[in-house]
Amino acid sequence: MKVQNFLLAADHISTWAGKATAWLIMVLMSVVCIEVFKRYILNAPTAWIFDLDNMLYGTLFMMCGAYTLAQDDHVRGDFLYGSMKPRTQATLDLILYILFFLPGIAALIYAGIDYAGISWHINEHSNVTSEGPPVYPFKTVIPIAGVLVLIQGLAEIARCVVCLQTGRWPDRLKDVEEIDVIEQQLAGSTLVDEESRKRAIEGAHEIDEAAHQRVGSRGAERE
Repeated sequence: MKVQNFLLAADHISTWAGKATAWLIMVLMSVVCIEVFKRYILNAPTAWIFDLDNMLYGTLFMMCGAYTLAQDDHVRGDFLYGSMKPRTQATLDLILYILFFLPGIAALIYAGIDYAGISWHINEHSNVTSEGPPVYPFKTVIPIAGVLVLIQGLAEIARCVVCLQTGRWPDRLKDVEEIDVIEQQLAGSTLVDEESRKRAIEGAHEIDEAAHQRVGSRGAERE
């Protein structure tokens, strides 16, 4: 139970960080739209807007890394991985986490702290333009994102150990899925009657459940 509490706590931290950072999409979209209007309608482009766009997107990309790992949505070779038994999957994951993940994230955090410290010390600004925006807040994101990914990575390592012991993957915190979106859209529709709406939602759940159980059934057949 204590291990499961740690896993869910790590998932909550990663999910909170990812959802909070996701609002930068709205900021980035607004900045781009305003700049397009200024550049092509008012003929008054902003010199440092390219730097700002890069920093906003980079922050979004880095800070959502832990959230993506918590949802098990990072890219992997599913063609082979999905056909393995849970214990085989856990063994492979554990080896890769120890050999590549931990050293890589440790190096990222170490270098990120160094980069951010130097940037703050020299009051670094972007040199792409003559009046570039400050860079030190953006570089500070590097070690922060690294620590978040490390916490979630430790939780994933614990998941591997639990799977090796029990033969099944422990539960993880689930976020909004496509089925939730379908239900919301159907619930607000005035063009679909209640019976059709109910059948559509049940059908979507059956498809989703079949997709989630495919890997588990393959693993069970090999036990």
